[in-house]
Amino acid sequence: MMVSTHMTDEAKTEADGAAAGPAERPSSIPADEMARLTDDIVGALKTVYDPEIPADIYELGLIYKVDIGDDRMVHIDMTLTTPNCPSAAELPTQVENAVSSVAGVREAKVNIVWDPPWDPSRMSDEARTVLNMW
Repeated sequence: MMVSTHMTDEAKTEADGAAAGPAERPSSIPADEMARLTDDIVGALKTVYDPEIPADIYELGLIYKVDIGDDRMVHIDMTLTTPNCPSAAELPTQVENAVSSVAGVREAKVNIVWDPPWDPSRMSDEARTVLNMW
């Protein structure tokens, strides 16, 4: 059983509650623990920066989905700014290491996805401010 926490712009607010979708059973992880895990995972994601862009991967909108399993295994769907990204080999490992270091997370695995393709509209206001992209 997985609890989905989608990290896209449309659903970043779901991270606050980390509620299961309507077709899913509730998680066996207590709600307060799930909220802490979610906050800590987001915090860990914000420590990983694209080496070519002075903004973290979360604010850039590269994180599409985070699933926290009842067994505390975390699966992350993320993308890169381009399929030819020179950091393609290192960023997923950095994300796995950052999320795995969160207290209560058993392990983290990253899946690189290309659909939907990333574009600058996925960036948060924070990233736009840092990059002066208004």
